[in-house]
Amino acid sequence: MVPKMMRAIAAFQTLPIRDEASLQDVWLPVPTPRPNDVLVKILAISVNPVDVRIRHALHGQKRPHVLGFDAVGEIVQLGVDVRDFTVGDRVFYFGSTQRPGSNAEYQLVDYRLIAKAPQRLTLGQTAALPMTAVTAWELLFERMSIPAAAHATHGSMLVINAAGGVGSILVQLAQWAGLDVIAVASRVNWPWLQKYGIHKLADYHSDLTPQVQALGYDMVDYIATLYDPVPYFGAIADLIAPMGHVGSIVATDDSLPVAWLKNKSVSLDWEYVFSKSDYAYQMATQGQILQRLSALLDAGALRSTIAYNFHGINARNLRQAQAMLETKNTIGKITLQAPFDGEAKALDDIVWKDPQSYADETLVAFPSRRPDDGDRRAGTDSGQRHLVHPTGRPSDRGKDRQH
Repeated sequence: MVPKMMRAIAAFQTLPIRDEASLQDVWLPVPTPRPNDVLVKILAISVNPVDVRIRHALHGQKRPHVLGFDAVGEIVQLGVDVRDFTVGDRVFYFGSTQRPGSNAEYQLVDYRLIAKAPQRLTLGQTAALPMTAVTAWELLFERMSIPAAAHATHGSMLVINAAGGVGSILVQLAQWAGLDVIAVASRVNWPWLQKYGIHKLADYHSDLTPQVQALGYDMVDYIATLYDPVPYFGAIADLIAPMGHVGSIVATDDSLPVAWLKNKSVSLDWEYVFSKSDYAYQMATQGQILQRLSALLDAGALRSTIAYNFHGINARNLRQAQAMLETKNTIGKITLQAPFDGEAKALDDIVWKDPQSYADETLVAFPSRRPDDGDRRAGTDSGQRHLVHPTGRPSDRGKDRQH
């Protein structure tokens, strides 16, 4: 029996995450499925940097913003046009930017964006994966045109920010496809990557080019940059092989000198995992990707990237999880597992703060060092951003060289 009201965790305005009003437990009506929807009872979720970005961008509208993307749960209602799923199916997905998120006891999601959950994983292990795994899959196998099959290719790939949420699953998929993977991460996070079978490692604190060459690679066939590409673009242009692919999932406000890639005929591939749902473009492919990932996880070809788990989905735990993300020092994924156990308020009773009281304060909970694969190249002054090709123009490099 589906209730009429549900607990949810909502943001109402942009506030520092340490403020109890930044995320609040509230009561909301349970939504009704449209023809293509399933209504899912949420069993576990995970947090992503996009949750933080959206919370930072709210503009004081007095309505609840239910964040959250990754989820695993049980279908409790079906829209009239739903196919291939039944009530009681356990599914996983990451939803859409266009609809309320997974930080609620019940969520509507288009059935084309879901798949049946892996059977061998725990709820937390499953919730850690959907968004990052589909991002990695689309970047590798759709944007960069690598064959999506076991041992179907050969060559080398450099992965920048390899210990993060996307990186931790992308390195596994790249190895599964047959690539030699070189992972860039802080040295302290190398053991995390080694447990996924990654043993060729470089430290972002030092210049990447000599480190990669010391591992036996004069150039590499693919480079995936999973953090701001600007501070790495010189090394990227130097290390990428002719006809290679450079893929990125992170936008930048700075100009990229893409001309550095021209003389090698290198492709620059962008991946944004919400493009399909934002534009209603081949949405069913994301459910199909999740189906393939589920099979690989059950077969043991891939492993979950869960690193932290909270018991109880409530505003307090979500604030702590987002605060961890804001330090930019986490590895893998942070998950939260039901029950929804916050002390929910009616919307009329929510706490509303004067944002002017924070006008001169940072929104980030903790001042921090740069994340796992930082904002600047080693050797630059703190806070400065440089775009310097390490060896001059790319056209001056790589002639008559093998990779």
